[in-house]
Amino acid sequence: MIDYEFPLNEKVRTMLRLESLFARMAYFTDLAQDMDHHAALLTLFEILEVACRADLKSELLQELERQKRVLSSLHNNPDVVEDALEAVLVDIDKAAADLRSETGKIGQSLRENEWLMGIKQRANMPGGTCEFDLPSYHYWLQQEAGLRRKNLQEWLAPLLPVYAGLKIILRLIRENCRSYHFTAYQGTFQQMQGGRVAQMLRVILDSELRCTPEVSANKYALNIRFIVADFAAKTTLVESDVPFELCFCTLPT
Repeated sequence: MIDYEFPLNEKVRTMLRLESLFARMAYFTDLAQDMDHHAALLTLFEILEVACRADLKSELLQELERQKRVLSSLHNNPDVVEDALEAVLVDIDKAAADLRSETGKIGQSLRENEWLMGIKQRANMPGGTCEFDLPSYHYWLQQEAGLRRKNLQEWLAPLLPVYAGLKIILRLIRENCRSYHFTAYQGTFQQMQGGRVAQMLRVILDSELRCTPEVSANKYALNIRFIVADFAAKTTLVESDVPFELCFCTLPT
């Protein structure tokens, strides 16, 4: 099965982008070749760009506090495992405290690093990080892998509280999910929402189906089109019926 996640608001869209970037950063940092760490540094710059939204930190803190209130009300509920609930509340408290401890704008220490910002500026140009453009960067790439990895981890550290906070929120969204099985007749599915609100949709397909979903949704209607997975041709709507699982994911209220 292939699972496609579609955010339904800008806040969740930003968190999903950052989650993907942090995962890519971790993957390339753990490797050892100079081009692996080049890819990691470029990913760090992408994280910095996405995370620099002025309201991201406050939004994460507000949502963590709101979820703490919602989850705290579940104490003594016979359907809730107390130990699991307490573990989530501890994670929320730590993530919120770490976010508050980062004073100023997210990633400000990286923006004050002239060497990094010089590389970032050149990286926006095609082929702009060649050794003749950035000899000091070329020198860094020739250093021992352990040193480069240590530097990358140090540069990433001020952004980790953001990652910890968004991981908790995305986990709560994914776990609070209602699933339905539908069929898109001749590749098209439409459903009236009736004011139903979700933060994210998940469309789950059999991996043998050669198609991908395109989703558009608001609080009134949901539309899904299944497009033929033909990478060499123009966009074509699937003509056959497509069975799929649809999950509505939302934060606990």
